[in-house]
Amino acid sequence: MLFRQKPEMTYAYVTPKSVYQNRRAFLKGAGLAGAAVLTGRRLWELVSPSSRAFAGTKLSGVKKSPFSTSEKQNTYDDITHYNNYYEFGVDKTEPARNVGTLRAYPWTVSIEGEVKKPLKIGIDEILKLAPLEERIYRLRCVEAWSIVVPWIGYSFRELAKLVEPTPQAKYVAFESFYDPRQMPEAKYAGIDFPYVEGLRLDEAMNPLTLLCVGMYGETLPNQDGAPVRMVIPWKYGFKSAKSLVKIRFQKDQPPTTWNRLAPNEYGFYANVNPKVDHPRWSQAKERRLGESTFGFYGTKRDTLMFNGYADQVASLYSGMDLRRYY
Repeated sequence: MLFRQKPEMTYAYVTPKSVYQNRRAFLKGAGLAGAAVLTGRRLWELVSPSSRAFAGTKLSGVKKSPFSTSEKQNTYDDITHYNNYYEFGVDKTEPARNVGTLRAYPWTVSIEGEVKKPLKIGIDEILKLAPLEERIYRLRCVEAWSIVVPWIGYSFRELAKLVEPTPQAKYVAFESFYDPRQMPEAKYAGIDFPYVEGLRLDEAMNPLTLLCVGMYGETLPNQDGAPVRMVIPWKYGFKSAKSLVKIRFQKDQPPTTWNRLAPNEYGFYANVNPKVDHPRWSQAKERRLGESTFGFYGTKRDTLMFNGYADQVASLYSGMDLRRYY
């Protein structure tokens, strides 16, 4: 896939360089990260023919969702060329160049743990499990930039109902695909793989929590988490695990990748909260990807509590100290 960039503006303008490099600076300071290098394994020909055929497949019968925002959407080019996907590089422009090695089809997700009907389900069955909806969600990233994307999928609870969680299930753990042969850049990322995330069961069962299989009318591009991922719009973006291969219902709170690495910076809950700053930058303001054209002095907007979804999710945290449970 060719990397395209408008000459009059770089995406570095959206997030100040000092901010989007902070994560790498932290990792290097901890002695964990190495320099990303070119590997030569980005040729599209390395992907199986079935995977190439699946990528960018038009999804039919998609209905508009009432959960959608009316805000202006980001362009497809924005969303496919500015990504956090450390398995394919730590700079945000690297995944689009490196994901040709990911074989996103065929694909199977294992659902296990505290459920009455554990199963392994293929992506073809996932696509047919419930009516597909287009949900235009905001997603806010911890580095203080945001996006608006027409995601496609259905509420995660539709999948949960299929396996029937037991009364002992209090949390849901998510595990992303990891294969060092398909993801050679991962060894330079400085974090443990596979990538893991988690939610409380009531968070996972909220109708906003999206099991996502596409965007912009098509199946997901590799760099955006193909073939199936989570999208939790009221939480910071790192909670929305990509390329899922395992979902486990369990009694105890699961470990999560960034919380395990830097618990003082990345909490388990990771709810968007403008009043709780990241230790190294403010969360009170944000930049919308694609809007800023003047570097540090580009367009800023106020960060909204729960990313603007407070009416739907605030009750989940009634009585909780959201500064402590960040």
